[in-house]
Amino acid sequence: MMNFFRNRLVVLGLVLLATVLLYLLLPSIRQGSMEPSLEVQQRMGLIAASPPPPPSSINITVRTGQLPGDPPLFFREALPVDSAGRQILPRLQMVLLHGQAFTSKTWEELGTLSLLASNGYQALALDLPGFGNSPDSESVKSDQSRVDLLKRFLEALGVRAPVLLSPSMSGHYALPFLQRHSAQLHGFVPIAPVGTRGITPQQYRDIQTPTLIIYGELDTNLGAQSHKNLIQLPHHSVVKLVGARHACYMDKPREFHRALLDFLSKLD
Repeated sequence: MMNFFRNRLVVLGLVLLATVLLYLLLPSIRQGSMEPSLEVQQRMGLIAASPPPPPSSINITVRTGQLPGDPPLFFREALPVDSAGRQILPRLQMVLLHGQAFTSKTWEELGTLSLLASNGYQALALDLPGFGNSPDSESVKSDQSRVDLLKRFLEALGVRAPVLLSPSMSGHYALPFLQRHSAQLHGFVPIAPVGTRGITPQQYRDIQTPTLIIYGELDTNLGAQSHKNLIQLPHHSVVKLVGARHACYMDKPREFHRALLDFLSKLD
C-alpha cells in the first residue's frame, strides 16, 4: 500500500514539474513558431551579438519631418541638450546617411541619434530616395543629381559645415558631394562606402576634410577596398572594428559610438 501511494506521489510530482516547465517555455515556443530566438539569430549572423549601448539618462526626443521636392525627403532629427535636458546650441551638426539594408530609423534604434544629441550635437538622419519613407525618383540617377539632392537637404534645413557619415551604398551620394564640395564639410565619416575607386589619387589629395575611416575587420571585400582607397585622403584616421562585419556599427555599437564621439570631440 505504501509503495502505491509513493508511486502516485512520484507521478504527481513529475506531472507538476512538466507543467511548470511547459509554462516557462511556452513564450519561447510561441516565438519560435514566428522567428528564431535571439540566441539563434546571433548564431546565424542575422543580428549583432554585442549588446546595444546603454540608454542615455537624458530623455531625447527624435523628431521626424518631410522635406518637399522631387523626391520628398523624410528625415529624423535629434536636437542637442545639456546634462539637464535643456536644448542648447549645437557643438556641431551631423548628417547620417544609411546603407542598402537600412534607413534613418537604424540610427534611432541603435541609439546614435540620442547619443549625439546628449553630447551636444545636432543629429539629422535622412531616408535616401527609394528607402524608408522617401519615395524613389528618376531625378537622382546621376552623380550631379545626387549631389544636388544633398545640397537641397542641407540648405533647406539650415545645415552649414556638417559632419557627413556615409555607410556602404550611400557612398553614391557622399563621395560625389565630397569631391565637389569638400570645403562645405567639417568632417567626413565613411564606413566602407561604395564608389571609392572612382576617385583619382590627385583628387583624393586635394580633399582637405578631416576624415574618420571606419570598417569591420571581417569585411574583406568593400571594407578592405574602401580602406585602401580612402587612406589617400591627407587628413584621415582609421578605426578597424575587431570581429565586425560590413555593417560594423551594428556588430560593435559601443566601439563605433566611442570612436565617433572621439573624432567629433577633436573637430569642436
